[in-house]
Amino acid sequence: MKRSAGTVLYRVEDGVLQVMLVHMGGPFWARKDEHAWSIPKGEYAEGEDAHSVAAREFAEELGSPLPDGPESYLGETRQSGKAVAAFARRADFDAAGATSNTFEMEWPPRSGRMQSFPEVDRAEWFDVTTARAKLVRGQAVFLDRLIALNRRAAPGDAHP
Repeated sequence: MKRSAGTVLYRVEDGVLQVMLVHMGGPFWARKDEHAWSIPKGEYAEGEDAHSVAAREFAEELGSPLPDGPESYLGETRQSGKAVAAFARRADFDAAGATSNTFEMEWPPRSGRMQSFPEVDRAEWFDVTTARAKLVRGQAVFLDRLIALNRRAAPGDAHP
């Protein structure tokens, strides 16, 4: 089974829990918004450390190292036949300044032309209600776990 690891970067602004999501790049996702966003994540091989992979993928997809901040493990879930592990980190980040790595694919299909596309085309902060509508369905469980974590850590701090 393939495995991925990623980071749910979050902050609390004016009592509102917010998460940073990335919009998936490439032509398939270009005109989609609802359920077309993800946590920054990527695949890793057997024997690799999920935590290190999550930090690496954040840097690759956003063009900046993962900011310092308190962190918690949110566990794993299944998404499209893949096991996805997520780590929550409370920190701020300039989402507007994100710059992603790129990938190549044949586009248009069967054209014989290879084109380069950003792995993610933008990053934005969302309150958890909005994030739930934007996030790919398989990752929504991480929002539930993050909300529960924040309620246990500081009951008056985060109100989605």
